[in-house]
Amino acid sequence: MNSFSFFVHIISGDKMDENIEMLEYISKDCDMGIKSLTTLIRTINDKDNKITKVVEGILKGYENYLKESKKIIKKHKYEIKDNSKFAEISSWIGIKIDLLKDNSDASVADMLTKGLTMGVLNMEKNIKNYKEDIDSKIMKLAKEFLKFQQESIEFLKKYL
Repeated sequence: MNSFSFFVHIISGDKMDENIEMLEYISKDCDMGIKSLTTLIRTINDKDNKITKVVEGILKGYENYLKESKKIIKKHKYEIKDNSKFAEISSWIGIKIDLLKDNSDASVADMLTKGLTMGVLNMEKNIKNYKEDIDSKIMKLAKEFLKFQQESIEFLKKYL
């Protein structure tokens, strides 16, 4: 944002940037979750893991929230940046290394719980920071996404 548009933003009280930031966070988190879970499922697919169906269910949740965030992004013609390739590659490598060490259900649940917990903490922070500044539909989506992440963690605890 250049200094003139920042000034206009401050004067006009335009909340578009906060809307974009929240949607960008949700869509990036969903995208990273989808890519990570897809890698995880492909890696444990040949193993005898009971947690596979749970992981697939969480993947579907991420796909649904990405779809919902993209609908809003498209409707408002927002431009959202993609995740960095470095972040995607780092995640892929981390999953592969962790699963080489231990591919048990407990290990998978632990890995997912840690990732989801980071997402929950960031989402809680974003909701708190933007609660007065974003569109109510976007806030509703953010709160639903947060609840999905929290419920996923609770469900994974059975496997720890």
